[in-house]
Amino acid sequence: MEKGLMCLVLHAHLPFVRHPAGEEMLEERWLYEGITETYVPLLQMMEGLLTDNVDFRVTISLSPPLISMLQDKLIMEKYQRHLDNLISLSNLEVMRTEAMPEFNYTAGLYRNRFRSINEFVFKKYGGNILPAFRQLADSGKIQLITSMATHGFLPLISHQEEIIRAQVSVAVNLFQQVFGRKPPGIWLPECGYKPGIDYILKEFGLRYFFTDTHGIMYASRRPKYGIYAPIYCPSGVAAFGRDTETSRQVWSSQEGYPGDPDYREFYRDIGYDLEYDYIKDYLPQGIRVDTGLKYHRITGPTGEKAPYQPEWAREKAILHAGNFMFNRQSQLEYLAEYMDRKPLIVAPYDAELFGHWWFEGPDFLNYFFRKSAFDQDTFRLIHPSQYLEMYPVNQVAVPNASSWGHKGYNEVWLEESNEWIYRHLHLAGQRMIQLASNNHHIPSIKSRALNQAARELLLAQSSDWAFIMRSGTMVDYAVRRTKEHLHNFTRLFYAINEDLYDEAWLQNLEKDHNIFPNMDYRCFAR
Repeated sequence: MEKGLMCLVLHAHLPFVRHPAGEEMLEERWLYEGITETYVPLLQMMEGLLTDNVDFRVTISLSPPLISMLQDKLIMEKYQRHLDNLISLSNLEVMRTEAMPEFNYTAGLYRNRFRSINEFVFKKYGGNILPAFRQLADSGKIQLITSMATHGFLPLISHQEEIIRAQVSVAVNLFQQVFGRKPPGIWLPECGYKPGIDYILKEFGLRYFFTDTHGIMYASRRPKYGIYAPIYCPSGVAAFGRDTETSRQVWSSQEGYPGDPDYREFYRDIGYDLEYDYIKDYLPQGIRVDTGLKYHRITGPTGEKAPYQPEWAREKAILHAGNFMFNRQSQLEYLAEYMDRKPLIVAPYDAELFGHWWFEGPDFLNYFFRKSAFDQDTFRLIHPSQYLEMYPVNQVAVPNASSWGHKGYNEVWLEESNEWIYRHLHLAGQRMIQLASNNHHIPSIKSRALNQAARELLLAQSSDWAFIMRSGTMVDYAVRRTKEHLHNFTRLFYAINEDLYDEAWLQNLEKDHNIFPNMDYRCFAR
């Protein structure tokens, strides 16, 4: 008998990285790895569930930068060349490991995998996988939602409502253009919330968002049901809180499933392990990087790593999916005894965990969905909007200002390595509001300059740059991108005010930083 409900949420996002000129940039591989290791495996898995008539539900947020890159022809042409290289490398690896049975079987699996992905992306979907998401959404099995225009960290990027409104407006408009419908909910970047944001979300018809646990638990009124039911903000927008237990079982480096010794080791890759002369032609600019071909399992915390055994890993994925299901059953049976409605578990994760960081993650989800559909009747998977239809009356309270990440109160995005960016973002934001509010019915080139200024500001506001500065990886790139977009915006600001334009420079900027081709700068107006 059904005792409770569960909402599984996957947040898919990458920063907008597009470099038309020159050789492949290392940062472009973030998207290539995302497509190869996460997005396509998840889509293939979910299409398989549909084919087998498995009843499942999952909510997926696709950020506007990710959507923009996935439908960019130049980017996808470069990805096809990247995938061709992987297929060529895997063919070479199958031959190299012929006398190494402990690795040869895995090499063959990689070759088949890359060929399958190539067939899926470029033969089945013509180089654009967004229709695959749309078809799954049409089936009702997944619910697609959006995020902010460039994943701006709302609590810090601005003191003005106009900045937040522009981030929401651009995101909602792009989502509607691509998927033919308005998003029912939104993923606040980094779960960053401050009171008042929800009123702007309501303006655009967004019904719900997610916070970390303490956003609900420390709300203005003590939540009657804890995090096991949403609360309504005074605006009427619902806030769903993350369940800590499901998070710990997947994310924790000590307790989480991905740390099992039989799973594939992320940090051993032939891009580093093999002789340079053998591998160099498959490395961008000859720089050693992860290729995605990895032959070892985690084995233990240190020391030698044993060969990866795919069947062992598969068995562990089945076991862990069953354990995850059993734990949710036990959790919901306990909660149901103390609640006068069906308790809801909200389990949000970064989508890239499944496949990229945790190679067996898509298999884990596949088995969890199948087991949940056929092996139990304690809980049912639903979308957040379905819960709101089941229980339209909920407690009203103001969520606490919060984020996820270290300590849960913005510290990842505001500390000594990145605090310098915000005074520049605030000034640029004020200037953009001024430009948008003072310019109407204007000639063509000025309108183009205003739209590009809006793009440059939005790109500078990406939370990814502050995160990368804090994490200490690719810091130079994050600093350069922040300064580049702020410099471009400032130059455009003075050009617009003086009505003096370098059209050749503007044209190159429009070509290189072409996110949001239907940009309307007036979204920043007062």
